[in-house]
Amino acid sequence: MKRYTGKKRDMRRWAALDDLRGLTLLSMTAYHACWDAVWIFGADWGWYRSVGAYLWQQSICWTFILLSGFCWSLGSHHLRRGLEVFAGGLLVTAVTLAVMPQNRIVFGVLTLLGTAMLLMIPLERVLERVPARAGLAGSLLLFLVLRNVNGGWLGFEGLRLAALPARLYRNLATAFLGFPPVSFSSTDYFSLLPWFFLFLTGYFLYRLWRAHRRIPTGGVSIPVLGALGRNSLAVYLLHQPVVYAVLFVVFQLQSA
Repeated sequence: MKRYTGKKRDMRRWAALDDLRGLTLLSMTAYHACWDAVWIFGADWGWYRSVGAYLWQQSICWTFILLSGFCWSLGSHHLRRGLEVFAGGLLVTAVTLAVMPQNRIVFGVLTLLGTAMLLMIPLERVLERVPARAGLAGSLLLFLVLRNVNGGWLGFEGLRLAALPARLYRNLATAFLGFPPVSFSSTDYFSLLPWFFLFLTGYFLYRLWRAHRRIPTGGVSIPVLGALGRNSLAVYLLHQPVVYAVLFVVFQLQSA
């Protein structure tokens, strides 16, 4: 079996990846509908503040970021795609600042993914020289160690390994990197650190997979999920206004 060298790309679509992306988009839409109901329309849902709801939210963002890294080597037109996704992130920031500044999104997941895609263009030649197993282990370890960097610590979730210097947390530029000042706020915040390393984990996971298996392109797709997955950027940009409009009507009818 031919081993993966990083020099050739298989441009055909892998149906299961589109389905997984579509399923994650549905999960995200449901989660954001709950968020809007609780934080905008005042629904009293105590479970939404539970650990289970947090794990739900984390499953969505982890899947999106890992999947984006995994699919990097399957794609083409990386510069155009990276700029499109980054521009989508800027659009989300502009709209939320204009419409609901108290719930603004600055450095959201689209900004992260667009930045990661653009960074991969110059970094790929270097990363290709890294053995897949070592790259996978190193990227995952760095992500776990840096998971709490936004809060001023090295460590994962409740595990605090070491405090980071307060001077790192200064302004918007440091917030973009992963060191937000006290004054910074965003309802959807995904900084370069630690999340770029989760993207790289997906990239090296694909490398490891491709070195030992042929990519099963094509296959049977679930039509609705596949369609959502193939149009993920448009779905992401449109789902929140649609969800808000539906919930607005529902809560208006309830209060009538």
